[in-house]
Amino acid sequence: MYTLRTFWTSGPKLARGVLSQGVPAALRGTPAQPARLLTTSVQQESFLNGSSSNYVEEMYLAWLDNPKSVHKSWDVFFRNAQRGAAPGEAYQSPPPMAAMMPVQPVAWPMMPLPAAPAVTSEQISGKVIDDHLAVQAIIRSYQIRGHQCAKLDPLGIMEADLDTSTPRELTLPYYRFSEEDLDRTFVLPQTTFIGGGNTSLPLRDIIQRLEETYCQTIGLEYMHINDREKCDWIRQKFEIPGIMSMSNETKRLTLARLVRSTRFEQFLATKYPAEKRFGLEGCEVLIPALKTIIDRCTEQGAESFVMGMPHRGRLNVLANVVRKDLDQILCQFDSSLEADDEGSGDVKYHLGCSHMRLNRTTNKSIKLALVANPSHLEAVDPVVQGKTRAEQYYRGDIEGKKVMSILMHGDAAFAGQGVVFETFHLSDLPAYTTHGTIHVVVNNQIGFTTDPRFSRSSTYCTDVAKVVEAPIFHVNADDPEAVAHVCNVAADWRSEFEKDVVIDLVCYRRGGHNEMDEPMFTQPLMYKQIGKQPTVLRQYAEKLISEGVVTQEEYEEEVSKYDKICEEAYQQAREEKILSIKHWLDSPWTDFFKDKTRDSMMVCESTGVGEDILTHVGTFMGSPPPDPKFTIHGGVKRILRQRATMVKERWVDWAMAEAMAFGSLMHSGFHVRLSGQDVERGTFSQRHHVLHDQNRDKVFWTPLDNLWPDQAPYTVCNSSLSEYAVMGFELGYSMSNPNALVLWEAQFGDFSNTAQCIIDQFISSGQAKWVRQTGITLLLPHGYEGMGPEHSSARMERFLQMSTEDPDLYPEIDERFEIRQLFDHNWIVANCTTPANYFHLLRRQVLLPFRKPLVVMTPKSLLRHPEARSSFDDMLPGTTFQRLIPDLGPAGQNHEQVQRLIFCTGKVYYDLTKERKARDLDDKIAIVRIEQISPFPFDMVKQQCDLYPNADLVWAQEEHKNMGAWNYIQPRIRTTVNRERHVSYAGRASAAAAATGAKQSHQQELTRLLQHAMNLDNHVALWQSQPRRNLTG
Repeated sequence: MYTLRTFWTSGPKLARGVLSQGVPAALRGTPAQPARLLTTSVQQESFLNGSSSNYVEEMYLAWLDNPKSVHKSWDVFFRNAQRGAAPGEAYQSPPPMAAMMPVQPVAWPMMPLPAAPAVTSEQISGKVIDDHLAVQAIIRSYQIRGHQCAKLDPLGIMEADLDTSTPRELTLPYYRFSEEDLDRTFVLPQTTFIGGGNTSLPLRDIIQRLEETYCQTIGLEYMHINDREKCDWIRQKFEIPGIMSMSNETKRLTLARLVRSTRFEQFLATKYPAEKRFGLEGCEVLIPALKTIIDRCTEQGAESFVMGMPHRGRLNVLANVVRKDLDQILCQFDSSLEADDEGSGDVKYHLGCSHMRLNRTTNKSIKLALVANPSHLEAVDPVVQGKTRAEQYYRGDIEGKKVMSILMHGDAAFAGQGVVFETFHLSDLPAYTTHGTIHVVVNNQIGFTTDPRFSRSSTYCTDVAKVVEAPIFHVNADDPEAVAHVCNVAADWRSEFEKDVVIDLVCYRRGGHNEMDEPMFTQPLMYKQIGKQPTVLRQYAEKLISEGVVTQEEYEEEVSKYDKICEEAYQQAREEKILSIKHWLDSPWTDFFKDKTRDSMMVCESTGVGEDILTHVGTFMGSPPPDPKFTIHGGVKRILRQRATMVKERWVDWAMAEAMAFGSLMHSGFHVRLSGQDVERGTFSQRHHVLHDQNRDKVFWTPLDNLWPDQAPYTVCNSSLSEYAVMGFELGYSMSNPNALVLWEAQFGDFSNTAQCIIDQFISSGQAKWVRQTGITLLLPHGYEGMGPEHSSARMERFLQMSTEDPDLYPEIDERFEIRQLFDHNWIVANCTTPANYFHLLRRQVLLPFRKPLVVMTPKSLLRHPEARSSFDDMLPGTTFQRLIPDLGPAGQNHEQVQRLIFCTGKVYYDLTKERKARDLDDKIAIVRIEQISPFPFDMVKQQCDLYPNADLVWAQEEHKNMGAWNYIQPRIRTTVNRERHVSYAGRASAAAAATGAKQSHQQELTRLLQHAMNLDNHVALWQSQPRRNLTG
């Protein structure tokens, strides 16, 4: 028998984010506040004295919306008040309680027109009304605060980290009820479903049912959701009596899944006792939980599941959810096997996999992809979302019914890592939503060695999910049936509302952080309790055996059957001779690589385009929208006129070259997606791919998406103000389809380092670790123009440092060197100086027979530089991307007389040529542009060095000496000339900050740079000639 707690508590703090309870103030013994919005004086209404103004206002607003939604007594009161009843006359007491359920409906008194006096009926005490309001407050309090009294911790020690004292709102004295009141009957409000088919219940039964719903092994948090329909939906899933009952067949299935989950970990512990595997012991229920979610979602039409998770339990999920072949998993434990794939590989608990299998519950074929993840626990979250979104897009799954994502988290990481928050904020954005993700938190109640009370400030690790009003279902992981019910509700929620939902599996970690770790060093009391804790399998098996659902023999047979499967897989694994990484691809492109060999991929088609396509795209980009009512901004009109002039005169700037690259690719059937902060207009107002009507909201025109009736689609979307999550999202998007150009643009290249984890762990090294190719393109505005240390540098040096090329080894040069170099390299880093070369670079990214990440240092001031233009002739068939652009001026015609050969990249080229012309040195100094910095164009650099045998070699850059490309370029040029010629440096001196914030200092630095680069008599390095501060003075 459950009863409302009848003791006074010590006054615990409210959980963060808990809503107002709406309890009448008189019942709490606090001063009353007058209700608002009413035309009658509440001080004169006896039944309102001491009541909460918030509650009255809530009733009034509900009555305004629908008079039938409130109790009849409130309806009468508000009607009389609205008709101008005198103070004290608005309230009409209802009939006695005994008369409230007659055969015939009760005629409630209603105040007549103002000319007549208010009609009254038999008076009852104000306490009856207050007590009914108190019961409503009790129900609401359970719905809001009941989770604080739920039995969530399998170990029973949660109070060590959380305030688990009983909230005062869940005590009888708080409402001035006594034990004698428990047998009184009260009408149930419309905000609860605990009555089942009953509209009223004794207070004792009300409390009992509330306790059963909210204070057992499930803790519900949903009252932060500002939608009555959604809250009622959740209430129905948990409050209706008997709704959590489970059939014997489902119980047996849950037990069988627990057997597999538990025995798999025990098998690995026996066979590989000295191996790290980050086992699932303590949360074995995760496997039946995931399978329950997948079963339910498959019933609802889901066909493909994209999953992400940290390392704990990954091998178990691969074995028992994805159903990866057990022998291939066990091969990962054999250190004697040699990998047959190129690359470094990764530890077994980071690997991903894609697998098609039959769902035996629904008898439907489903695809499961577990995305590979580094040790950066939550880094995979946005990658999973991007991959899911892409699969939905290419399937035409606009509501997310066929493809969905499941994310697993650890409790400490879920609360502690900011990318979780960033990813949540993508969940409802039109260009990023995946129509609901099911989040499953494996809540070990510990982060490595740190207790929750030291690792988060929030009450629960899941509180971050409240920012998107996701319901949160806390559940004791040692109650498999409660877990199964919660999982079914979560699947139903996503299907019904297409919103995120969180399942918090409150469990424990039976071992240390890994199998070699000793947890007793830091959590002695916790692990003493864990040592006594029986496994969830043992507890559940005993329960079902005692209920007669299974017999001891049937249970033992299930255990023996799975043990045999594991042993057979172990014997098969021992016969393997090689370790194949390619079997672990999470995003296989079977059709893309079909019939391709390394030799067949050593050819790339021309990136030039017919003039008719260039003209068509350019004309469209320079034309107003077809809607005559569309009002264009005056500044945009000027841009359109400039574009029309470009087409007429057959030249392009950067923005037009980019548009022509995109348009021509879509004409060939390649989807183009451009994402990032402010990309629709462009940070520097150069792009304007989406035109907005100046007089009508939400009326816009995207010309590139309307070039041809049968073109591939164009997606351009402004993102949230996030780099980490959005770059990760676009990376995941690019993994789904190789026949698409997926680009992420930084607002300024300087900001890309906020996503450094995605760059380091996924983009630069993903193919080496996981044999996974991606064509993701990063556009990073870069250039020193006096805009300060955070608006100048995309940190080119960091990308170059991660390039795999050996600087001291001159490669073998043949006719396929250019593409072979790309094939062998981990990524491409470029810094173009002409719009045409940028055009070819973007097109080559998709026309290559394989995929590599592309990092482009894009221009800022060059976007409108009068000399940074290209002719249509540079983009026609037969033209291609130029890795290096030689000097075509006087110096290029008279090689022997050239005294200095300057290599450079990017914007500084225009500064150098201007200075050279001012000094009349066009025939004495050759300036060569390296457009593709990595892979380094050894062959072309050698050719240029050989052309100028009498010239000294200089590398000029606008970045500081410890930044930019200098430390990458210098050893490679030295290797190219067989270390027989010296390479000098012309550029800014080493510095801590990327750039100066003072305009004058910036100009002085540029002047010194140019003086050094152009002074043929001065061979002293800039960093030696600059004045230095006397540190002793």
